[in-house]
Amino acid sequence: MKVAVASGKGGTGKTTVATSLALMWGECTFLDCDVEGPNAHLLLHPEIERSAQVTVPVPRLHEEDCSYCGACADFCRSHALAVVPGKWMIFDQLCHACGGCSLVCPTRAIYEVDRRIGEVRFGHAGPIRFVQGELDAGEAHPIPVIEDVLKEAGDQGDVIIDSPPGTNCSMIAAAEAADVVLLVTEPTPFGLHDLTLAVEALKVINRPAAILVNRADWGAGEVHEYAAREGIPVVLEIPHLLVVAEGYARSRPLVESAPEFRQDLLGLRAALARTIQERAA
Repeated sequence: MKVAVASGKGGTGKTTVATSLALMWGECTFLDCDVEGPNAHLLLHPEIERSAQVTVPVPRLHEEDCSYCGACADFCRSHALAVVPGKWMIFDQLCHACGGCSLVCPTRAIYEVDRRIGEVRFGHAGPIRFVQGELDAGEAHPIPVIEDVLKEAGDQGDVIIDSPPGTNCSMIAAAEAADVVLLVTEPTPFGLHDLTLAVEALKVINRPAAILVNRADWGAGEVHEYAAREGIPVVLEIPHLLVVAEGYARSRPLVESAPEFRQDLLGLRAALARTIQERAA
């Protein structure tokens, strides 16, 4: 089973839940796809064994072959290319690496080189296989890094994907790789608003969802009412606990700070499997 742990907004406790799920499930693969701010390593304390660069192809020019016709710039929807008489310019960070500019060039003056945009790290935290991506500072396109992390999911055993926050393309890329999405939310107006955005996004990609309510004692039941209307199960509630916040500040996972939730998190596997089965039915 592949489970993406996601949230409509940041700060709901997504990584806190995802890492403790991995610790309770034991032998699994943990993919940290929150590549613009990866922090699962702070709670899982993995031993990193190797790393690999993430690169994307970007265009370069054989100037002697270029006629400066501007066909490449006209084709580029990212506005990563500019052509003026006698001058060809490429803005690497705008390039989406589609390769179209080299295809439309009538003189075949454009070629591609690999440019680093991030890194993927590989290791283990006990029985947990750990893979983490990180986008380099200043880079604008996290999807290639996320895709390289997701390639490590494999077809055997449980996979827990720590998704990027929000409902943008990065979150969708992680959710599409999962069998089910566990949405971690909080019962606040902002939490409920962004939960609805996440649910609507998952409808578009046809992924089943379940809800975990963190800091559950803050609200008045609006999340449950919304979940009931949408037919989404609320599989667990975790109250606001000072010991959890204190433990997080000291890089201690939820299941160490609040061991009373160990069995609940262990039981989430069966609840998420039921969610997949019910959607399939």
